[in-house]
Amino acid sequence: MKYEGKTGEYFEIARLSKENVSSISSIAEHTLALIWFEENDNVIVIDSVEQRFDKNQIIFLTSFHHIEIKSISQAKVLLFNKPFFCVVNHDSEVGCKGILFYGATSLPVISIKDQELATLDTVWKMLCLEMESADELQLEMLQMMLKRVLILCTRIYKNQENYTAVDDGQVNIIREFNYLVEQHFRSKHSVAEYAELLFKSPKTLSNLFHQLGSKTPLEFIQERILLEAKRLLSYTNQSVSEVAFSIGYDDVQSFSRFFKKKTSLSPSEYKSDQIA
Repeated sequence: MKYEGKTGEYFEIARLSKENVSSISSIAEHTLALIWFEENDNVIVIDSVEQRFDKNQIIFLTSFHHIEIKSISQAKVLLFNKPFFCVVNHDSEVGCKGILFYGATSLPVISIKDQELATLDTVWKMLCLEMESADELQLEMLQMMLKRVLILCTRIYKNQENYTAVDDGQVNIIREFNYLVEQHFRSKHSVAEYAELLFKSPKTLSNLFHQLGSKTPLEFIQERILLEAKRLLSYTNQSVSEVAFSIGYDDVQSFSRFFKKKTSLSPSEYKSDQIA
């Protein structure tokens, strides 16, 4: 089921199975997607890493992700573009910026428990029903139902990732840091640069991440740089020096040392492995 508005709005709900996996082989620019797996044994290569997903897990993808579906038992997918609903401009309404989209160096994945499952399933069914109501209020109704899905998923993710260890104001700082890294990782490589953008001290950021028990702010920055380097080496024809320049390294040797420290391979070796 697909909705297409008069000013470029696009929203789609579909079911995926072994027969139609090619329908989500790529995600259009400025489009976001979530995939809700309904059975076990689903295998997808995301940014050159093969990952397996089980029943009642949901993943969140952007057009920046490179995906290759190896196998899908059964899943449902939701796609929407920026004109339909911009999660950045409407962050105060859903609070998923820097968590589900635009900010996670590792793929955001949630596992739905029984009580959460009943609620999400009800909202999803209502969303499907609304797709059949082609009247002048359909766009607003679909946007409202989408917001409910995103809010529920954000809550689940926060609980899974121990965001309850910090208060709402601190969560917002972390989310904004995540989003800023996504925007500036090519030019800003230090914690101090992001702390300045947030009007906080580097120590404040480090303490916040420590409370979550997750990676440090510097590790987060470096992982985002590394992810982009891997994407460029895997999916483009850029040389090692071009990749280094693309992610803010003027010195190819410094980039190569950074990459090998993180992966145990030189950029050239990594690129060769992806081609083989």
